Amino acid sequence: MTLRTPLLAAASFALMLAGQSAAHAQSPAELNDLEMAHVAYVADTIDIRYAHLALALSDNPDVRAFAQTMIRDHTAVNEQALALLEKLEAQPQDNGLSQKLNTDAAALIDEMSALRGEAFDRRYAENELAYHKAVNRLVEEAFIPNIENGEVRTLFEAGLEIFKVHQDHAAAMVEALNR
Repeated sequence: MTLRTPLLAAASFALMLAGQSAAHAQSPAELNDLEMAHVAYVADTIDIRYAHLALALSDNPDVRAFAQTMIRDHTAVNEQALALLEKLEAQPQDNGLSQKLNTDAAALIDEMSALRGEAFDRRYAENELAYHKAVNRLVEEAFIPNIENGEVRTLFEAGLEIFKVHQDHAAAMVEALNR
């Protein structure tokens, strides 16, 4: 595949998100459809884990409502993805990016687990905003333009629209918590 400048920027950004250097990892734009599907599934699952942590630790009604939305929406998208993979008789393919996302998420969950009250709420909200910005950019600029299967692309496009709303909601939550 040829990589245009925006794709290179998104790939570098995604590698930075995943804590990998561009010299030592495959570009996200070079992943095949099944590897991209796995990264997206992992990213959704990570956000569900963050949301469960928020429900366990936060007393803030807005944070809790946001977390419930994350669980509902990310679970629904993952279920749609699994149904499409079953229809296509395909399996997602694990890869270095999805593995690194899981490793980094575990460290962040440990960090956030030590926080309480407003400190937790602010850290959770800030992470949700940064996480949605990064993943949305990766999906929009590196994955969607390179997905070969039309049904997979349609699923990613629909998910991206939902997750852009999440990003806006997270931005409003960060602003409210920092007042």
